[in-house]
Amino acid sequence: MSGVAGGTTSMERDFQDRTALLCGASGALGGALTRRLAAAGARIAALDRKPERLTEELVAAGLAVGDRLSVHAVDFAELASVERGVDAAVARHGALHHVFNVAGAFGMADSVEATSDELWSKMWEANFRTTLQVCRAVAPRLKRQGEGTIVNVGSRGALRGDAGVVAYSVAKAAVVRLTESLAAEGKGNGMRANCVLPGTIDTPANRKAMPDADFSTWVELDALVDAMLFLASPAARAVTGAALPVYGAG
Repeated sequence: MSGVAGGTTSMERDFQDRTALLCGASGALGGALTRRLAAAGARIAALDRKPERLTEELVAAGLAVGDRLSVHAVDFAELASVERGVDAAVARHGALHHVFNVAGAFGMADSVEATSDELWSKMWEANFRTTLQVCRAVAPRLKRQGEGTIVNVGSRGALRGDAGVVAYSVAKAAVVRLTESLAAEGKGNGMRANCVLPGTIDTPANRKAMPDADFSTWVELDALVDAMLFLASPAARAVTGAALPVYGAG
C-alpha cells in the first residue's frame, strides 16, 4: 500500500524521526520520494542548486518547509559546497541516517560519433558526478557513526548499452560501480550502499516526450519509491552492493 494513498506501511514507519538527505528532490521521482518520507514522519534535508525554486515546488505540493523539511543551497561541482550543505543539514536535523541520490538527466544522440562533448559532459555531470560528490561528502560521516544507508539511482541502460544513449548509459554504469565500491568500503562499519535500475519511469515529462508509448509497461513512481525505501530500511539490512532491477510488471 502506498504511503500517499492509504497511510504509512510498516516499512515506512521505520523512517519515523530518521533524517534523510535528498539530492534531486525537484524532479518527479524526488518529489514522490519526498512526499512518502514526509508522510512516514522522517526529517528531510534537500540539497539543490536552486533552493528558492525547490522550496516553491515543495510548498505547491503541500509540503511545509520548516523544522522537519529543510532546503540547502549547494554547488554540486564543488565538493566543499556539498560538504557544507551536508553539515548544515546535520546541524538542522541533528543526525543523518539515509541518503538518496535521485538527481539525473537524459539525453540522446544518433550515434557514438554524433555524441557531442557537450552532451558527454552534461550526462556525466548530471548522472554521475553529482551522485559522486554527495557520496564523497556523506560516506566519512556514515562510516564514522557506524550506521547509514545510501540509495543511488542507476538505470536499466547501465547494464546494457543501446544505440543513441551511449553517454547516458556510461554515466549510469559508473553509478553502479560507485555503489559497489561504497558497499565494499562500508562493510564492517554499518554503512550500506545500493542502487535501483529503473526502466522507463511513468512521469508527465516522459509521457509528453513519448506520447505513443505503452504507458502500462512503464515503472510507476510509487513502485520505484517502494524499492528505494526497501533498500534503505532495516528489512534490507543484509543487502549492500546491490543493483536492483525495477523494470515494471507490464
